[in-house]
Amino acid sequence: MKTAVVSLTVAGALAGPALAQARELNLSTTLAEYSGNKAYLSIYLTDAQGQYQRTLWVAGRKAKYYKHLGDWARGSGLRAAEFDGLSGASVGSGDTLKVSVEVADSLIDAGYQIRIDSAVEDKASNRAELKVPLTVQGAGKDSAGSGYVSAFRYGF
Repeated sequence: MKTAVVSLTVAGALAGPALAQARELNLSTTLAEYSGNKAYLSIYLTDAQGQYQRTLWVAGRKAKYYKHLGDWARGSGLRAAEFDGLSGASVGSGDTLKVSVEVADSLIDAGYQIRIDSAVEDKASNRAELKVPLTVQGAGKDSAGSGYVSAFRYGF
């Protein structure tokens, strides 16, 4: 299994003054085996009401395909400022994407969710194919998506 590894520190407008109380969040996303092109993924945070708050990572460099990451595209407005410096290569069948980001401690155990949208050219797109509460208790546990994501895990 191939692994893409990226480290990134993201302050984000959401962190604001709480940035001094931030911790590293390690995200690992493994795709299922499928035939076809590499997948585009958006990994983002929503609040307790499911409203988009912040982009954590976008896998796929061609912005013209971002519209297929439906919930993330709507929430982010596809504004470049929402994903500048937060993107990398798309992810192939069976590959694992590993990314590290900083999140404010105030977001953990506060009703926020990590969500993933996925899309593959000439195949189905999956809005919010994975929804995982951002909690201390959920760290280190595998979750499966409903589309291309076979396993997702986060840790501190």
